[in-house]
Amino acid sequence: MAESKQRRNRRKSEKTAAKKSPLNDAEPKELKDLELEDESLPLWYRATMIGLMVLGLLWLIVWYITQGAAPLAAVGGWNVIIGFGIIMIGFFMTMRWK
Repeated sequence: MAESKQRRNRRKSEKTAAKKSPLNDAEPKELKDLELEDESLPLWYRATMIGLMVLGLLWLIVWYITQGAAPLAAVGGWNVIIGFGIIMIGFFMTMRWK
């Protein structure tokens, strides 16, 4: 019996707490009312970012297909480091993506 009274009192207190919320008096806002700043990246930045990732991938593909004869035969296995380095620069550029 006492438990049911506690439950009723708890429900009443939850209802009154919901009525006292400061958000109940807030005016609704629409998306068009908000001032949004254009923080997107410029086209040249996005093109460079994607271009570097593709260039690094192509560098690695060419190195594997030619069995080390291209793109720079003199550096040998370092072509892998160069290719992944170019890719990583492109990926690091994605940190500014908004």
